[in-house]
Amino acid sequence: MVIRGNNPQYLTATKSYFTALYGQVKNLLVSNGGPIIMVQGENEFGSYVAQRKDISLEDHKKYSAAVFQQLKDVGFNVPFFTSDGSWLFDGGALTGALPTANGEDDVDKLKEVVNKFNDGKGPYMVAEFYPGWLDHWAEPFPKVSYKSTAKQTQKYLDGGVSFNYYMVHGGTNFGFTSGANYDGKHDIQPDLTSYDYDAPISEAGWTTKKYDTLRTMLKTATTPAVPAKIPVIAIPNIVLTKAVDLEDIKSKISPVNDDKPLTFEELNQGHGYVWYSKKFNQPISGRLELAGLRDYAIVYVNGAKVAELNSYYKKYDCEIDIPFNATLDIVVENMGRINYGSKIINSTKGIISPVIINGQTITGNWDMYKLPMDVVLNLAAEKNTATAGKPAVYQGSFTLTKTGDTFLDMRTWGKGIVFINGINIGRYWSVGPQQTLYVPGCWLKTGKNEIVIFEQKNDVMQKSVKSLTTPILEELIADKGLPK
Repeated sequence: MVIRGNNPQYLTATKSYFTALYGQVKNLLVSNGGPIIMVQGENEFGSYVAQRKDISLEDHKKYSAAVFQQLKDVGFNVPFFTSDGSWLFDGGALTGALPTANGEDDVDKLKEVVNKFNDGKGPYMVAEFYPGWLDHWAEPFPKVSYKSTAKQTQKYLDGGVSFNYYMVHGGTNFGFTSGANYDGKHDIQPDLTSYDYDAPISEAGWTTKKYDTLRTMLKTATTPAVPAKIPVIAIPNIVLTKAVDLEDIKSKISPVNDDKPLTFEELNQGHGYVWYSKKFNQPISGRLELAGLRDYAIVYVNGAKVAELNSYYKKYDCEIDIPFNATLDIVVENMGRINYGSKIINSTKGIISPVIINGQTITGNWDMYKLPMDVVLNLAAEKNTATAGKPAVYQGSFTLTKTGDTFLDMRTWGKGIVFINGINIGRYWSVGPQQTLYVPGCWLKTGKNEIVIFEQKNDVMQKSVKSLTTPILEELIADKGLPK
């Protein structure tokens, strides 16, 4: 399906979504006495138009107009707006919708471009004013000073410009909800699990100096008091009593067999992992080329790790030696779908092109084991079979007399995901800069709690894990993620 375009199949899906959305927010619209005063159709569509030169501006406009018409048809009867960079209004602005600018700090420029596209009437709004920024694995945690945020806020106030802090409150990409970007140096820049964003209010809901400064500037006589901080606890030692080789779990899954490796989409799997396996009746050696890897893989021959490959470092090949009657295993992780830019339409995952060894395309009898990890793995019948160097699933339990927010310390681990009481709290990766995982206290309980950790690299066997009372989000150790 071609998304984000004038495609009937896609527009049928957006209509279904808008219908369901309207059913949930109808009573919250300002026209019905609620707090929702405007509705936005597309987001930053102007930047997408600028990147997709292969599509005419007329067709782009047909699509965005169709989206707004659908919103009207399902019942939204409040003012509409668009949201783009101020230099991208040509592609993003739409007749009948207020154009707003993202990230525009020049008040005069903002007013000039809005007047041009809105018949000189205003009003003026910055729909995305960035007091922080999003973060990627293996890259420094971006910071925006409280002083610069306050200074820009005052500019908007003095200039009569409305604004929306993006983000005002940091959050978390629990489970597999994190997305990704890309640039010229990296084919994917996966977002962290944490979406703390250096926002005025932190991921865990804590106030910051940035927040206190803005509050002082903006508060009125009726501004309520800051809510009390959610209790925080530390769990000093969670003993892991079970460690299971992932291969034992895989062996109980019926594989999908094909002449070639299939993508996640061909396997009807959205997220998680796929284990690709092929038995070789004849020896082969040379350079393994995996140009179609999306996004991260560990390669094994007869259970021994050969290499780590991934799209972030554009590492798509390695030397390999497969002896007679040996098995090649490639465990692939989807690290998040591209959600900005022209590549948004081709964010296919898994192995999406032929596997090549020594110049030969390897076809015939590929087995694929689906590991979506959408629910916690049941290890009740499994024995302790894990060994260092092979992916493993750990299990343990801990008892609490009181609950509270906490931050799981993953600094001694490699790469994987964690389930707490059956809930996937997200990814960790030793490269950083995020080294802890936020665990909301509402997901813990007094008495017994369960933890399950899928560790992909498992370079060393783990015996325990602990939690801290403060997060570690700025400890970058990029060399830990370099492929060997």
